[in-house]
Amino acid sequence: MSFFPKIRLRKEVEDYLRHVFHNHELVAALGAEEAERRFVRLQDHLSHPPSFTTVRVNTKQTTVENVMRLLGYEIHKQFPDVVIPIHRHPQLNDLLLIPVIGPRRALQQHPIQVIVGAQCGSAVLRGAHVYSAGILSASKWMKAGDRVSVYSDIGGQCKRGATEFDGIKVFIGNGISELSRSEIFCSDGPIKGKGVRMTEPVYLSPSFDNVLPGYIFLQNLPSAVVSHVLHPRPGERVLDMCAAPGGKTTHIASLMSDQGEVIAMDKIANKVEKIKQNASVLNLRSIQAYCYNSTKAVTHDQSDNGQGPPFPPESFDRVLLDAPCSGMGQRPNMAFALSLKEVTSYQPLQRKLFSAAVSLLKPGGTLVYSTCTITLSENEEQVAWALKTFPCLQLQAQEPHIGGEGMRGAGLSPDQLKLLQRFDPSLADLCDLDVSDLTRTENDWTLQANTDTIGFFIAKFVKNS
Repeated sequence: MSFFPKIRLRKEVEDYLRHVFHNHELVAALGAEEAERRFVRLQDHLSHPPSFTTVRVNTKQTTVENVMRLLGYEIHKQFPDVVIPIHRHPQLNDLLLIPVIGPRRALQQHPIQVIVGAQCGSAVLRGAHVYSAGILSASKWMKAGDRVSVYSDIGGQCKRGATEFDGIKVFIGNGISELSRSEIFCSDGPIKGKGVRMTEPVYLSPSFDNVLPGYIFLQNLPSAVVSHVLHPRPGERVLDMCAAPGGKTTHIASLMSDQGEVIAMDKIANKVEKIKQNASVLNLRSIQAYCYNSTKAVTHDQSDNGQGPPFPPESFDRVLLDAPCSGMGQRPNMAFALSLKEVTSYQPLQRKLFSAAVSLLKPGGTLVYSTCTITLSENEEQVAWALKTFPCLQLQAQEPHIGGEGMRGAGLSPDQLKLLQRFDPSLADLCDLDVSDLTRTENDWTLQANTDTIGFFIAKFVKNS
C-alpha cells in the first residue's frame, strides 16, 4: 500500500505518459485494464524509494569481504539497536545490498517544523541528513538542539525564510536541529553544513556521508549493471561520452583493473572536476576526463593525434552512452517539475550523441546505450531508430540480464525486445519492511532488489565491419 501520494506531474506530462503506457502494441498484449493498472502503480512507486540501498565496492582498492566487515561496523554505529544485514549480489559480484526499513508509519510528529525542497526531501528518504542549504522554512522559535519534524515541499510553493507553510507538504521524518532559525536565515552569507540531524526518518537507511571513502561508491543497481554489460577488458580504450559525476566511469576503470585507457567527457566544467575528484578518491589512474561537447567529439582532420577530443573515427574499443534524459525513472520523486516540451526535448540530442558514438566505435566494438527514464521515445524508439539508421549495428544479448525485457510500442520484434533491459518499478510490490522482516532468505532479498529499483533502460549493440 502506498505511504506517500503518487508522483505530482503536470497534467500535460501525465496525459502524455498515460498515452505511452496505453499504446496500441502494449494494450493488445496486456489488455487496457492491465495497462492502466501498471501505469497507476508506476506513479505510486516513483514517489517511494527503492527497498534497497546499493553500494559498489572499489575492487581496485580492497576486497568485497573487507568492505562487508567494515560497513557492518559503520552501520552498527549508526543503528546500534538494529541488526541490518548486508548481502552480496549473486550476479553483480562487486555490489552490496542493504535493506531499507520503512515506511515507519507510527512516528509522532513534533510541533516545530522544518520545510525542505523536494530534492533535499528525496535525499533524506535515501539516508541523508538535512543540510542547511536545503531548508526553505523553519518554525519561528526553532533553536539548535530542538526536536523537529521535517517535511518536503512537493508543491514547490514554500518561500525561503517563511515561519509557517500550509501548502502541499509530506512528512519525511524527525530530527534534531543543528542550527537555530536565525543562524539559517539571518546570516550575511550562505550557511554550509548540517541543518538537521535525522534521528527518525520515515525510511531508515544508513548515511554514507564520508563512510569508507575510496572503498565504496553509492550507485543504483541498474547503473551498476550498465558497466558489467559493457564488459570492458584490461588494455582496451573505452569512451564514456556523458560521464559526470563519474560513477560508471570509475566502475569501468575498476572492471579493467585500471589497465588501459578510459576517456570521460562532459560539457560542464564543474562536473568534469567531479569526475576527476571521484577518480582520485578511488585511486584510479587510467581515467582521463575532458570538458567537451560529445556531439562534436568526432574529427576527420588527419593531422589530429587523437590524444584528446575531438577523436578520429573508430578510435575506441567500447563506448558507453549514458545519455542525458528526462530522468523520469529516478526514485524517490514526489514532484516532477519538467514541462512536456522539456520531457520531449531529449530525443534529438540523444540521436546526435548516438551518431557520434557509432562513428567513434571500432568495427567489432561494443556500444551500450542507457537512460534513467521510462518513456518510449528515449528508449525503445531510439533502438528502433538506431537499427534503421545504422545498418552496421546489431543488437546483442546482455550479461547480466537482470531487468525485464523492452516495452512494446516502438515496432521492435519480440526477439529484439528480449535483448533489451528495462527496469520497471511498477513490476515490484510496494511493501512495508520492519525489523522482523530482516530474517528473509538471501534469494528473497535478491529478487526484491532486482525489481524494486529506479526506472532504467539498457541496450547493447555490436558494430559489424
